[in-house]
Amino acid sequence: MNQHKAILKIEGMSCSNCANGIKKHLEKHGVKNVNVNFTTKEASYDSKNQDKNHIIKLIENLGYKILTEEETKSPIERYLYITLFFTIPLFMHMFLPHENILHKPIIQLILCIPVYIIGCIYFGKSAWHSIKSKVPNMDVLIFIGSTSAFIYSIYGWIAFYGSEEASNYLFFETTATIITLVLLGNFLEHKSVKKTTSAISDLSKIQRTTAKRKIDNKIQEIDFNEIKKGDVLIVNSGDKIPTDGIILSGECLIDESMITGESELVKKSNNEEVIGGTIIESGNITIKAHKIGEDTLLSQIIQLVKHSQNNKPKIQRVGDKISAVFVPIVILISIFTFIITHYFYLIPFQESLLRSIAVLVISCPCAMGLATPTAVMVAIGRAAKNGILIKGGDTLEKVSMVKNLVFDKTGTLTTGDFVVSEIHVNKKKKESIMNIIYNLEKHSSHPIAKSLCKTFNKHNSILDFSNIKEKKGESISGNLNGKNYTFGSSRIIKNDENSKKYDLVLLENNKLIAMINIKDELQDGIESVFNELNKQYKTYLLSGDKQEKCLQINSKINVKEIYSEQSPIDKINVITNMVNKSPSIMIGDGINDAAALAKSTVGISPINGTEIAIQSADIVLMNYKINQITQVLKIGKHTMKTIKQNLFWAFSYNIVAIPIAILGLLNPMWAALFMAFSDIVVIGNSIRLRYKKIF
Repeated sequence: MNQHKAILKIEGMSCSNCANGIKKHLEKHGVKNVNVNFTTKEASYDSKNQDKNHIIKLIENLGYKILTEEETKSPIERYLYITLFFTIPLFMHMFLPHENILHKPIIQLILCIPVYIIGCIYFGKSAWHSIKSKVPNMDVLIFIGSTSAFIYSIYGWIAFYGSEEASNYLFFETTATIITLVLLGNFLEHKSVKKTTSAISDLSKIQRTTAKRKIDNKIQEIDFNEIKKGDVLIVNSGDKIPTDGIILSGECLIDESMITGESELVKKSNNEEVIGGTIIESGNITIKAHKIGEDTLLSQIIQLVKHSQNNKPKIQRVGDKISAVFVPIVILISIFTFIITHYFYLIPFQESLLRSIAVLVISCPCAMGLATPTAVMVAIGRAAKNGILIKGGDTLEKVSMVKNLVFDKTGTLTTGDFVVSEIHVNKKKKESIMNIIYNLEKHSSHPIAKSLCKTFNKHNSILDFSNIKEKKGESISGNLNGKNYTFGSSRIIKNDENSKKYDLVLLENNKLIAMINIKDELQDGIESVFNELNKQYKTYLLSGDKQEKCLQINSKINVKEIYSEQSPIDKINVITNMVNKSPSIMIGDGINDAAALAKSTVGISPINGTEIAIQSADIVLMNYKINQITQVLKIGKHTMKTIKQNLFWAFSYNIVAIPIAILGLLNPMWAALFMAFSDIVVIGNSIRLRYKKIF
């Protein structure tokens, strides 16, 4: 999490061009790392050396409002009901006898004025804000179109007052219907956009809970927001764990499915970590609050999903650029439509005006702006619910382009739980050797070190090692009682062929005193996963382990090429060469994988990997199983497929709709109806990602 990131909630954005305008305006005034998300109605920026009040003033100067409350009801629903009340009778006059009172110009004007005022408040205000920010939005087109019809109707009524010919110049119903239909479209769009962010609200609901805090042998109920670090909390069977913590006493079975996507219950007891938001199915525990507020795992997941747009996919930038110039181009097309049809083709003034209004009203840059962010938001939300955390929307685009999959062996293809299969050491010294190894390895977070500490724990007595040094992926050393001990891969011994037969060695003052072999089981279902992967990708094994062990594993998975006995630098070189040729994913969990993960096109790490590996990765797997790799790949592909479908619709709609309006085949009211629903098609297609069976 960026410690300097500040977030503001904004009211008044009616489309993605509004968000682009605010972003452009803030960047122009020197605000760094700005991201404005139309779907979540939030702006984030780097608050370091920035005055928050100054940022708020910059946004409010454009006419938008900064919200202090968590949620505020949009006025659009209220506006829609009011406009419908006045528009329905105004529209129905066209189907009533000429003698009906609704045909009187003054009645039509009275019915139209409230609708037009709402149009000025909602569309006119937004249009003016967008022009001020120099990124004109769709509301500019709607406001110009409805205003043109309104002003022309007043002109016709005044110019031909009392004459039957006046009715030929009245288009009040056109003004009102355009505004009402577009409001209806915007209302449905807002409802639909909320569904694309449902993953955020679902996760936020998990977070909202109360806690039982123990103070002086008394228990008091407090809200999640009141929990302080170090608080002792009581959690009973059926309770939701209120925050990330460490178990002080008791044991329980926990349902972590809402965080990890894994339905199997997890057994936990003393000194083990628990995740806030998960539910105790059975058992009772006392925990010490370890992380609170924004530092909890669930809060960080919510922030990841919320700000998935921080790194936009390249394909979205294309849509944003076109949206930015779309409105001025449409206005020019509308003007030329009127001039050419009226002055060159001698089409009557009213008909030419209606055609130019139809061009304005039917055009929709919003669909292009929504095509990518809605799909990305839905995809990242669905992934999060399945225990896959994706850091940024551009990651999904990169995943969809990947050609190579590079796997580390230990903890990635294997379970990561090592068993000592053979230990070659003087029997008299075996206990002390295991104790030395335990006390050295407890200073390392490598998966092998964790397993050996678990295995040798019963031989534990504290040894006061000094000058501990770890070489990534190779060895760890320290001084004890005037002697230097080094434990690590047998590669650290250069000229002893016998030791090469073993996986690990222990040196005392550079003299070999112990040799160990370990074994690690392959993950369940790995063969079927690789059968599927090998059909679509080039797969590689990149490991620091011996060639014999890599070959043994490869007999089950059949990768294209094996890179064995690789140091961290070797891994970087291999990945760099691959990425230079084609996009590549690296999957690893160790310290020695961190640099390679950062160098790859997309780095993937399990949550139980080392901290540096998790930080270096673009994707973190909450409950790692090998089949999650195929899930990541499928989410990436289906997201890009959805984005391309959305953009195709957005472009095709405008390419077809504008010429139809120019030819006079659509009146402005039908144009407003089609435009109002064009965004909903895009959003609806994005929402399909939430329910689509992709794995």
